[in-house]
Amino acid sequence: MDILYLVLVLLVVTRVFAELAERTGLPAIVGELVAGVALGFILRRSYHSLIPLWSACQSESYSSLVSLGMFFLMLLAGIRMEPLEFARTSKSAVLIAVGGMIVPVGAGFALGMAVLPESPIKLVQSLFIGTALAITAVPVAVRIFMDLGQLDSRVGKTVVAAALWDDLLSLFLLALLLAVVGENGAEVFGLHAAALLIGKVVLFFAVTISVGHFVFPLIGKYLRHLHFPEVDFSMLLIGALAYAIFAELMGLHFILGAFIAGMFFQPSSAHVGVYDRVERQMSGITSGFLAPIFFVSVGMNLDVSAITRVPGFVAVLILVAFASKLIGSGLPAYWLGLSSRESLMVGVGMSGRGAVELIIAGIALEAGLFLQPQPTPAIVESLYSAIVLMALVTTVVTPIVLRWMTPRNTP
Repeated sequence: MDILYLVLVLLVVTRVFAELAERTGLPAIVGELVAGVALGFILRRSYHSLIPLWSACQSESYSSLVSLGMFFLMLLAGIRMEPLEFARTSKSAVLIAVGGMIVPVGAGFALGMAVLPESPIKLVQSLFIGTALAITAVPVAVRIFMDLGQLDSRVGKTVVAAALWDDLLSLFLLALLLAVVGENGAEVFGLHAAALLIGKVVLFFAVTISVGHFVFPLIGKYLRHLHFPEVDFSMLLIGALAYAIFAELMGLHFILGAFIAGMFFQPSSAHVGVYDRVERQMSGITSGFLAPIFFVSVGMNLDVSAITRVPGFVAVLILVAFASKLIGSGLPAYWLGLSSRESLMVGVGMSGRGAVELIIAGIALEAGLFLQPQPTPAIVESLYSAIVLMALVTTVVTPIVLRWMTPRNTP
């Protein structure tokens, strides 16, 4: 029952904060994140009096709901993007993703080498900072452009495609980081591991695109002969879940499978009326229930200890996080033919972080990355909370800046 109590509280609070955000001219995602920050603060301060809520927040059930929120966000984004349009956008998105990966990694690594104290693992700690700065949270980018009504715009499609490629490139960074901080510290991310990972990526796309192009339309033709309720919605979920599981088997993130599956559910493979109905159902479940659960969880992870202990480092980290994505993603977008405003919007849109950074920080925490040197300096002890702060600030500021940059008359 504790999880039901928690969901009730989360939905009430997020809906109130989302409405307040919209009434002040901000996207709903900002209200949901602020709601998470407020709830996290209250729960930490009132732990003993709110034990049922606190225990529910730490439960596997809640973690599963958060993952389901990411799944439905990406599935809905895929439904709203045609495969051919994604393929055309991806030609430029690859370069934007590469730039948006290399510059933040280099900037974060340089920052770590400059400010962290000498220790046997200083190199690894600096690599951790670069990795955390490099990754764009795809669900965050999707939700931001959905809230702005810009998911179908050239900028929206470019950012989502680039963020997905960014997600693929991040696999190599994560594999490298895991190899370095694992039990075998001498392990090297060599050519064999890289080739295996590339092979899995190629196999994933070869299978999913082939099935989506040839099998999905055939299934769509025979769905009309089935009589159980909401057959189209059920079959879409079955396909998306199968793609998500296959993605995980290939060592990829499950959100990639959900997105690809959604792309192949189009009016061309299903009746237009069916497509519109299912899209509305997906939108209601996602925006009205699961997406707020996901975004409030990001806000609840805020730890303000780094602000009081190393405020200068936190400020520089956040500035580097924004600047590195603006330069790394914005400049390639401009060179590829986007206007100055569109290129800035791409750079800003790629700046939103989120749950992935929290996962990376958790990996580093479990590996003891914040325990050296001894005695541990404040800046090293505060690395975890600094990364969480950076992820939250970039996620909150990004939609605010994009709302300001978005032309009001753009469809």
